Amino acid sequence: MSLEKQYLGFLKSKSLWNDRNLFGLHQFNFEELSIKAKIPNVLHLEIRKNEVLGKRVEHFFGHLITSSDRLQLIANNIQVFSAKITIGELDFIVKDFIEEKVLHIELIYKFYLYDPEIEGELERWIGPNRKDTLLQKIEKLKQKQLPLLYKEETKPHLKDLNLNHKNITQQVCYLANLFVPFSIKENILPHINNNCIVGYWIKVNDFTPEKYNASLFYLPEKKDWLVQPEYGESWHSYETILQQMHTQLEQKKSPLLWMKNNGDIYSRLFVVWW
Repeated sequence: MSLEKQYLGFLKSKSLWNDRNLFGLHQFNFEELSIKAKIPNVLHLEIRKNEVLGKRVEHFFGHLITSSDRLQLIANNIQVFSAKITIGELDFIVKDFIEEKVLHIELIYKFYLYDPEIEGELERWIGPNRKDTLLQKIEKLKQKQLPLLYKEETKPHLKDLNLNHKNITQQVCYLANLFVPFSIKENILPHINNNCIVGYWIKVNDFTPEKYNASLFYLPEKKDWLVQPEYGESWHSYETILQQMHTQLEQKKSPLLWMKNNGDIYSRLFVVWW
């Protein structure tokens, strides 16, 4: 799909939480910036066709920063080495003209599923394939990514930019698309920003013709997961999409589906293998 549709989906993303006390991390005000963003007819970004979703999001965020009157992009993707080994990377260094601050922003873009069978409210947010969790990422941010700014190996990079870590404010731009079990898709969940909930998930055994035969489906590539479902290009029957999903499910990868009902009602759902 086009970069423009991907960028539009990115702009519609929401911050995972709004409470500054949650996790002790200060969220960058993404919504204030994205709501003012202009949607270009043509997005002039050099992104390789096979660029993965995470890297695309970095390009989109950089474009959003450079398009803003309030912010100036000083540097991004600063790789830090120790004995010729990469020990980490600073995502974005940004000047905020209104606050008169220099910001170090770590960008995170995630898809999480809510598993009510897991004990602990925040522990329940996991990746579609159960390989990562919200709390694991928070721990990595606190223990590795954010402290990188203060390491000795980082100082020369900051010096080249005429910056000192003592004068830099750290923030995270933690954006997420959340999916809940179908049975609780109307519930309000604690702690997180419920505006991030964009769909639901079901187990593969529940993806039956009795429930889904009347719907049409589209299986987006992962790089298009942030696109709005109404931009699906070719819609398929239940039987066809079941065949298309087979390989991913065999490889223990949970596919994301877009679903269309009654001609113009769209929804998103993960069909999980576990």
